Amino acid sequence: MSHIFPRHTAMRPPRAKKGDGCYIVDETGKRYFDAGGAAIDCLGHSDEKVTKAIKDQLDKIAFAHTGFFTSDSAEALADRLAEFAPGDLDRVYLVSGGSEATEAAIKLARQYHLERGEGKRARIIARLQSYHGNTLGALSAGGNMWRREPFGPLLVEMSHIDPCYAYRGQRDGESLEDYGLRVANALEAEILKQGPDTVAAFIAEPVVGATMGAVTAVPGYFKRIREICDKYGVLLILDEVMCGMGRTGYLYACEADGIAPDILCIAKGLGAGYQPIGAMLCTKQIYETIEEGTGFFQHGHSYIGHPTAAAAGGAVLSRLVDDGLLERCREMGGKLETALQERFGQNPHVGDLRGRGLFRGIELVADRETKEPFDPSLKINAAIKKAAFARGLMCYPFGGTIDGKRGDHILVAPPFIIEDSHVDEIVDTLDGAIKDALGAQGIAA
Repeated sequence: MSHIFPRHTAMRPPRAKKGDGCYIVDETGKRYFDAGGAAIDCLGHSDEKVTKAIKDQLDKIAFAHTGFFTSDSAEALADRLAEFAPGDLDRVYLVSGGSEATEAAIKLARQYHLERGEGKRARIIARLQSYHGNTLGALSAGGNMWRREPFGPLLVEMSHIDPCYAYRGQRDGESLEDYGLRVANALEAEILKQGPDTVAAFIAEPVVGATMGAVTAVPGYFKRIREICDKYGVLLILDEVMCGMGRTGYLYACEADGIAPDILCIAKGLGAGYQPIGAMLCTKQIYETIEEGTGFFQHGHSYIGHPTAAAAGGAVLSRLVDDGLLERCREMGGKLETALQERFGQNPHVGDLRGRGLFRGIELVADRETKEPFDPSLKINAAIKKAAFARGLMCYPFGGTIDGKRGDHILVAPPFIIEDSHVDEIVDTLDGAIKDALGAQGIAA
């Protein structure tokens, strides 16, 4: 009997006993390749440099409350994050995870406008099919209806516009650039509808992760978004919790789109699973507005700036930047893309292959030609997850890709340390799992 409250009461998961590179080993000795631990485990599960940094920090001091102290590890991590950050991002607010980073970003956006005497600016605009975390503020910003529905009466009212999702939204005869401008201009329309003096911020994922499966924006989309935000004095918040910290081959995912936000959220890959840590970064202008006003950001958690977590984050960042793992992510991401295309590019039930770096999505369909999704009652995504896990592969399938109810996708996000043989293992095992799941429904794959 277990007293753990699991993610699903029917779950009886094996116990993770050991990490070995890209693998997790359970109590029976079975090995599971981690190609989908929510895009967290960018360094695998036994990185000696990161574990040493944690142990060394514990020998000094494990924790000091930021109401009284800062720490060497927190200061060093903030310095390096700011050093590499795009645009004018200059200040770093360390938290314990992605949802906390989103909450901090939303609150900072509101307080920034208050400090400037624009107290009417309280509206947040986000996108449908986005995911920004599971706390109530973050969930309010998220646009996935399935995740929101049970908690609807508790959520803060926010606006949601269509995502940039060319596979589903691009019209016949419409160029990618024209499509991008059309969906970006929906932000301007929503700002005008709400009243420009009421809108505080727009939040989006540069590459949409969990709820859509590595959907990248089309060329020009985010540059137009940046123009619109600047025009109306709206802060741009980019959520890189899942797609950031090298996952797409760029340390900050927005670099691929040639823009910089006013506020940026990171987590997951920042700690690589070794410690729970995230961060919110903001521009020098935002910080100075607070500094010259009340001087007090009316927000906080007990574990912000945690020295041990910061030491882990610093070691992870060093591995990414100093040890060449960003370049490796781009290299191996290209190989994974090629292998997925060769194996699934003509599969009648694979509608789209997408992503950047080692952040890859596969959208599954009942009919490749019409893009018709599978009946949601079949729960194809859940069946693939179960079949892959039985074969020793962790991937990240999810349902409701199109509108929160219809559509199935698989997200593949392996560690940056993978070898060529691991690419083959991922593709072979995933192919078998898809065949298992579809075959159980009498569908030839």
